[in-house]
Formats: sequence, structure tokens, C-alpha cells
Amino acid sequence: MATYDRLLTPLTVGATVLPNRMVMGAMHTRLETLDRPHERLAAFYAARAAGEIGLILSGGFAPNPEGVMEAGGPLFNRAEQCAEHRVVTRAVHDAGGKIVLQILHAGRYAKVPECVGPSAAKARINAYAPRALSTQEVRATVADFANTAALAVQAGYDGVEIMGSEGYLINEFTAAATNQRDDEYGGSFAGRIRFALDIVRAVRATIGREPMLIYRVSSIDLVEGGMSGAEIAAFAKEIEAAGADLINTGVGWHESAVPTIAACVPRAAWRDAIRNVKEAVSIPVMASNRINTPEVAQALIDSGVADLVSMARPLLADPDFAKKTRLGIADEINTCIGCNQACLDRIFTERTATCLVNPRAGREIEFAAGKALQRKRIAVVGGGPAGMACAVNAAEHGHAVTLFEAGARLGGQLNLAKAVPGKAEFHEMLRYFEVRLKKLGVTLRLGRPATADEVAGAGFDEIVIATGVTPRMPDIAGIDHPKVVSYIDVLTGNVEAGERVAIIGAGGIGFDVAVYLLGDARESLDRGAFFRAWGVDLAKTSEGGLARLDSHGAPRRRVHMFQRKAEPLGKGLGKSTGWILKASLRKAGVTMTSGATYKAIDDEGLHYRVDGKPHVLAVDHVVLCAGQLSNRTLYDELIARGARPLLTGGADVAAELDALRAIDHATRLAMTM
Repeated sequence: MATYDRLLTPLTVGATVLPNRMVMGAMHTRLETLDRPHERLAAFYAARAAGEIGLILSGGFAPNPEGVMEAGGPLFNRAEQCAEHRVVTRAVHDAGGKIVLQILHAGRYAKVPECVGPSAAKARINAYAPRALSTQEVRATVADFANTAALAVQAGYDGVEIMGSEGYLINEFTAAATNQRDDEYGGSFAGRIRFALDIVRAVRATIGREPMLIYRVSSIDLVEGGMSGAEIAAFAKEIEAAGADLINTGVGWHESAVPTIAACVPRAAWRDAIRNVKEAVSIPVMASNRINTPEVAQALIDSGVADLVSMARPLLADPDFAKKTRLGIADEINTCIGCNQACLDRIFTERTATCLVNPRAGREIEFAAGKALQRKRIAVVGGGPAGMACAVNAAEHGHAVTLFEAGARLGGQLNLAKAVPGKAEFHEMLRYFEVRLKKLGVTLRLGRPATADEVAGAGFDEIVIATGVTPRMPDIAGIDHPKVVSYIDVLTGNVEAGERVAIIGAGGIGFDVAVYLLGDARESLDRGAFFRAWGVDLAKTSEGGLARLDSHGAPRRRVHMFQRKAEPLGKGLGKSTGWILKASLRKAGVTMTSGATYKAIDDEGLHYRVDGKPHVLAVDHVVLCAGQLSNRTLYDELIARGARPLLTGGADVAAELDALRAIDHATRLAMTM
């Protein structure tokens, strides 16, 4: 059994002793936009405190109205707001935890017409252009940070974190590309970092020595005109001298053309950039980004990269991450798979955050704790994501569960997903379910399809059908031609696609198939391969940490993607990851055709029309990714016998392979039985 002594060792930060080196990083949740917001936030953070995380960093609160992330976003600048914050801090402290308030001024990223910045340059990810702050307004903003810090301490927070990373206002001041000022807050390196240093000094003077003062610095900007590694190290030294107790490290800007936290980024990929900060200062340094297991976290500390590790999404996935680490049951951690579907993608589309692998995240007050009043015998048919989630949650609720799976192994569509380059983390999801099913004593029946007689005649109190989907066969002449294969054939390796491939359907599955055919699995597993693919240069003299992209050789296949809809391909992909897929496929020379009408498939290839004009594409294979149909054969048989089975997952809704919807629905269904 692995032990994590260094990870579990207490650490003194300023005047505060943290019980371990694991920190819940700050993240936007938008829980404040729902009903009972403070109750929700209190329950959300208290669950992580009860899970023994060493320190919690809150989501960002703006110090003044123009600094909010969006209209109505979190703002903390008045004494009368302290009472609502005490609901949160009291809940965390009662659960045995510590919590710090993050102060975040969004700068030119603020999605409000009144947004401001060091200069008037508009961010490409915002519809609004900022107004440049005057010198007096800069000084007033410094005072606003100090005011919010004082209020935070008054409200019971154990300190504050100054958000100086990810391209927000302070980071905009430190980078030459976004700071075109000619006053004392611009020009030279000393001028560009003055705003940050003034804030740290003002906050320290205001809150005194007892509360923690954390500064989040960009360890690598990943934008043209960003700071070099040498400048970042020098800046970190100045931040320490100004009064910070701890430096947290961020990676990249939100407008960076380099992925920083998605699953395609290798675990702990940014360790050398973080080490650059660590070697420059004597105060503790915290690592962040793509740290999702105790092994990775411990390795960062053991190797001297950092003193603590910040994990945001992993604490969405499992609030008991730290507790399970201490208990030596790390294999039971519900690991963050870096998919971003339920957290960042929802935040960027103005919805509240939750987690694909843990639907309870952010919804703690909606799920009743404890066991069911009556213990039932439950059959779950189908061992994909929905079936496994239903079985685990029903067993945790106190029921006796039997899980039937026709295949020789559990996983269903997860076994396809984990084969796609950049999706290796799906192995962790499958491992979690397998471990929990065994620990909970769920009876497994693998290797043959369950029959209606077998299920209906066994005296189960409830029967849940989670038999998934079957690929939809579009009505195209020649659909049975030998060139035509299903995405299942390709992703299972049963068919080795030829050099020329057409993909019919450009939803998530179509893009997964294209990445499978063209992608390099090493990129998400090896830092060197990832950096070469995305143009990252960790040399201390590199401006913004960027390198010139090498020209790629000829791709090993020519892939063409088609869809019927007359709109850009990939429009329905995740907001935070879709651009990564599209950029990768563009580099690989994929052609994308929308508004296509498929006429036939024959020895010549794929016959189709666009804008009424006929085309023939010579291909070796046509891969069908044209949707799915619910597999309800067993369900229909049971209904015919007078049984009352329940549906979940793809068997319930098959519009798209959607593990997020499937796991959420299956979890909620289990809690009703």
C-alpha cells in the first residue's frame, strides 16, 4: 500500500499551521446565482473541509463593481456583506477546515461594458473593450483590494489570496503585451509589477501578520508579450519581499493558444515552470494544474518542485480526496478525468458547476444523506457509466445490488473513450467504479446478456435497464458496402482504417474518431511531446514561454469529416476543449465539410452533394458516427411480461453519448429507490 508521508505532513504558512499539503484551489462555481446561495456554498465547502483538505481557496470575489466576472458576479466590498460570508466560514470551521477568500479583479476579461484594464487593448475572448485605468484609478483599485481583504478577515476567513494569474487584471499589468502605460505603472519591468506589489503591501498593512496572505503568480504566461521565466522569478522575489506568506502558481492566460488543464495535458506538465518560482523564493510555493492523484502530488513535493499542491477540479470529483489519502485507500478516490464538461464548460456557458464523475458536487443540499428506509434487491442491467453509477449509488444507499453486463468487462462506452488520444484519464474512471463495486459487495454477472426470464424471475424489487445504445445506420445507398464501418469497429481496433477516411457525423464521436485516427497518444502522457506539439519553451529567456511551432510532417492518413447541418463542424463541442480538438485536427490537415447530402457509397468512394453540386471522394473507409439509438430490447421484453423496469443512461436518452447526463440521471435514480 502506497504511503504519502510528505503529502500528509503539516506546514506552517505565515502564522497558520496547515494539517497537510493538499489545498482545494479556487474555482468559479456560479452557485451564487441559484436559490439559497450561501447555504449551497456553505455545504459545498464544508463537505471538502470534512474531507480533510488542508486549506480551501474560495472562488474569486471582485473588490469593486468593474472587476466582476460578469454582471451580477461575486463582489465583496461592503461591511453588510460579512454576515452572508460568515455562513460559509462558520460551516468550514465547524467541519474542521480553513478557508481563504480569493480576491479577483477580472480586468479586460470582465464580461461587462464597464470593464477596465491597464490599457485599452481588447481581449479576443471578450466582446467588450476595456477602458484604460487612470493613475488615480489604479491607486484606488489598490485600496479596493485592501478593503476587501479587511472585510474577508472580519467575515471569518483565515486569510486572502490575491489573484495575479491567468490573464486577469494584475496579470495584464505585468505583461508588456497588455500594459502600454507610460506612467509609474507601466513601461519598465519595475513599472509593470508595481501594481501587484502595491496591492500586496496594502493588503498586508491592512490585515496584519496573523491572516494568511497568498499571491497567485503566473508561472508561465503562454501568450506573446508575456513575462519570461527570468522575469517571473524576479517578480516572485519581489512578491515575497512585499509581504506574501505563500505563492500559488497559475499557468497560462484564458486566451492562451496552449491547453493548460484539459485531459490532453500531461499530469503535472508545468512542474519546471513552478520549480522556477520555487527556486527564487524562501516562502512556501504551491503547485497547480493537472494534479489529480496523490502519487502526482507527492512526487511534486518529494522532488522539491513545490511545498503544497492545489487541486480544484479533483475536489469537485471527490470531496474526500485528502481523507482517503490519509486512510490509505487512494484507489477509492473518484479521480478527476480533466473532461471539463460539467465544470468549466458549464461556467463558460453561464451555468453552475458540478462534476461529470460526481453529480453531487455543487448540489450537496439536493442529495439526502443516510441509508434507504427499506433495503431492496436491485438488478441493474448494463455495466456502462450509467449502470455502474446506479449500482454504486444504490449499494451506498443500503441496497443489495446485482449488476449484469453482457461483455466480459465493465465499462461500456468508456472502453471506447479511453482508447482516444488525450482521454487516457477514462482509465481512472473505470478503476474507481470497479473498486467501489467490489468494496460495496455488488454482485457481478459478466460475460453474457441478461435475459428477461433471468431478471424478472429472480424476485428483484427493482430492475434498472442501462443497456446503452446501438449505432444508428443512416439511409444511404451502399450503406452495406465493405468500405463502411462503425465507430465501434474503429475504436475497438477491430478494423484498421485505411489511409483515406471519410467520417460521417461531426458530433463528439466523430471528433473522437478523427483524433483516434490522427492523434499521438504520447502528447497527453509525455511533457516533451506535448510541448513540441503546442509550441511551449520553458527556457527562462523565452517571452511568454512560447516557442515557434515546428512544421508537422505529412499526416499518416487523409481524413475528411462531414455533417448534414450547414454550420461549422464542432459547434456542439465543449467550450473549454472543443477548440483544442479543432486546432489539433486542423494541424493534421483534416478537411471539414458541412451541409452535405449523402447520395451513395460504392467502389469509387463516398458520393455527396454540397450546395447542389455533386462530389465523389475516393476513400478506403467510411466511418459512421451518425448518432445512436437506445437499446431497449430487454426493456421491451420485460414490459411485455408485466414488469415495471426503469430506464437510465443511453437506454433512456440516446441523442448523443453523454456520460455527464447518464451518470447524473443514474445517480439520482438510485437515490429514489
